[in-house]
Amino acid sequence: MPGEYIKIKTKDNKEFSGYLSKPPQDKEGPGLILVQEIFGVNSHIRDVAELYAQEGFVVLAPDLFWRTEPGVELGYGEKDMAKGIALASKLDIDQSMTDLKDAIDTLHHLPSVSGKTGAVGFCRGGYIAYYLACRGLVDASVSYYGGGIDQALDEAKSLNRPLLMHFGALDKHITPAAVEKIRNALANKSNVTIHTYEADHGFNCDQRSTYNRQASMLAYSRSAAFLHKYLD
Repeated sequence: MPGEYIKIKTKDNKEFSGYLSKPPQDKEGPGLILVQEIFGVNSHIRDVAELYAQEGFVVLAPDLFWRTEPGVELGYGEKDMAKGIALASKLDIDQSMTDLKDAIDTLHHLPSVSGKTGAVGFCRGGYIAYYLACRGLVDASVSYYGGGIDQALDEAKSLNRPLLMHFGALDKHITPAAVEKIRNALANKSNVTIHTYEADHGFNCDQRSTYNRQASMLAYSRSAAFLHKYLD
């Protein structure tokens, strides 16, 4: 069943939108925050929401850019890429955490959400999904090619939530050296799993030239199993 946009109330008496997708027959399931790329809650993110809903999760993809420009939906061409980068540069990580906490609270109050809540994030959203785990805002988190994590490893000092990370070995934005730095810094964290794939940045998105079907399917199967393990 196609999802719908809902309103998320904030602690500062404002509201923003999120795309909500539920399991078939409106069954109950764990909550899942889906954190967008720099391209907004676009058709790809909505497709991912539907995919995880079919997997049995109640998925909410909040509009991260709403404080700057609500309702952004970008494609993957050069102009849209430039706009997405500009919008992402204006994101304040602490404000984003506050907004996502409000989104998580909204999920928890839905009758169809049973039990725990996790997160899946892509690109900039992968970076934010890492923060959600480090700050204990979700019960488990999946990060796809989150750029900048290697520069934010101090956040992991208090990381005690399960975290699964996917990176592309051919990614020019997140180099093998950056991934190795992350591996080394988190080596003593038994709750962290890191996978690399012979793929480029954005390998999960079938609308991008860097899409890699084999890597995408393998990463999805690992992500779904991981989330079922810790959220069901």
